[in-house]
Amino acid sequence: MSKLNLQPLYAFILGAFAVLGFAPFYIFPATIISLIGIIYLWAKAPTAKASLKLGFQFGLGLYAVGIYWIYISLHTFGGMPWWFAGFCTFCLCAFMALFPALVGYFSKRLGYLTISAPILWGLSDWVRSWIFTGFPWLTLGYSQTPHSPLAGYMPIIGVYGVSVITALLAACIAIWLANRKTVSAVWRQKAIATITLVIAVGFVLKAVEWSSPIGEPFSASLIQGNIGQDIKWSPDIAESTIKQYVDMAKESQAQLIVLPETAFPVLASQLDPKVKQTLTSHARQNNGNIIVGMVEYNPDTQEYFNSAMSVGTAPSQSYSKDHLVPFGEFIPLKQMLGWIYRDWLNIPLSDLARGGKQQRPMQLNDQKVAINICYEDVFGEEITRQLPEATVLVNISNDAWYGQSYAADQHMQFSQARAIETGRMMLRATNTGATAMIDHHGYVIAHAPHDTTTTLNVSVQGYAGSTPYVRWGNWPFIILSFSAIAFVISRKKQ
Repeated sequence: MSKLNLQPLYAFILGAFAVLGFAPFYIFPATIISLIGIIYLWAKAPTAKASLKLGFQFGLGLYAVGIYWIYISLHTFGGMPWWFAGFCTFCLCAFMALFPALVGYFSKRLGYLTISAPILWGLSDWVRSWIFTGFPWLTLGYSQTPHSPLAGYMPIIGVYGVSVITALLAACIAIWLANRKTVSAVWRQKAIATITLVIAVGFVLKAVEWSSPIGEPFSASLIQGNIGQDIKWSPDIAESTIKQYVDMAKESQAQLIVLPETAFPVLASQLDPKVKQTLTSHARQNNGNIIVGMVEYNPDTQEYFNSAMSVGTAPSQSYSKDHLVPFGEFIPLKQMLGWIYRDWLNIPLSDLARGGKQQRPMQLNDQKVAINICYEDVFGEEITRQLPEATVLVNISNDAWYGQSYAADQHMQFSQARAIETGRMMLRATNTGATAMIDHHGYVIAHAPHDTTTTLNVSVQGYAGSTPYVRWGNWPFIILSFSAIAFVISRKKQ
């Protein structure tokens, strides 16, 4: 077999290797090495079409290995036949692989791969965050969270900006290797200077304190009920599930007690008033509050919401999830695709309503707590809606849908990025993991073991202030990226 015929296999392996940069592995140089490999192949490719194919193979390797757990949610817990679940998982991976494919194609067409490939990769990650409601899983920037010096740029330009910088380092090395016999001494000097400067500035930025402590530290308990997804919504165990969570909450003396997403498998309006009274009384004894995930129903609009509600010393407040999971919490093109849910899937709460973008943080004692539910923490620009008002971030999730895969760890890495971007601590209370406390620099300070029934007790500090990302969101990245592409196009015309 010729070397050319092996290149698609090399690209696939490089994509799979890139997964090592993400949680639970956190080997951030691995992603940079994989990018060096694929950009090198693009530089050597004879045509833009060849780069397109190589980029697609890279994407297949990245997503087939990185999000294989979609199959678990569809087949094991969703009840979809194995062959159809496998087909749907492959289709999603193939769709996602189109983005690095297009990066390869257009960067080859534009030329100047050292600039065009990183910028286009960052823009492709950004487009994935909103097209078809968004699924920015395995965005390059997350691979540098939190240990890499490149994470220092995150409070300024966010995770998509870090995607660009990550690919820029790789591109400088890849183009050097691809043209090592012809590249000029001046180009080599510029490449070395760029790499050195980017890394050095990253280290400096990591030492910057973008936010400052506010108020006294307070105690918090993050409760992990470990209720199996296959029985979570069974009416037969609803009462015992509620009792388990109430008992676990009563064992805590913390000022803030957080239960996971949909911890109580009943409508809020149908919850026994004695349960709410018990929780309220216990929270007040602790001079604090309890946050619990439940489903709310609005009889006026006949809509259901995935919500978090508080009880305790502060007036009861609620937050309803706004960014819903397509196919999991709402049905896209319902008239066309509704048959999938009727005939192939068994997913509860698959037709929810959005909570709205105007929601504010919960005022709980002297802290303002910004709630985000499930994978809302994947979208940094949405988390900043409640900032700089919020002093603490809280994520409640249920990743039991994905079994004992590394989906929960990948999800926690997104929370780590949000902590860095906002300069706030992030508390995570989940059903089966990853339940954790993350400091305002993105490091996991405490982490409960997965798939166990446990309570993680931590001491939490609120923070105030605004990072540049909180002030401006993704706009600096977007403006600079499109300006750079315009520059490359003008140079190519000249």
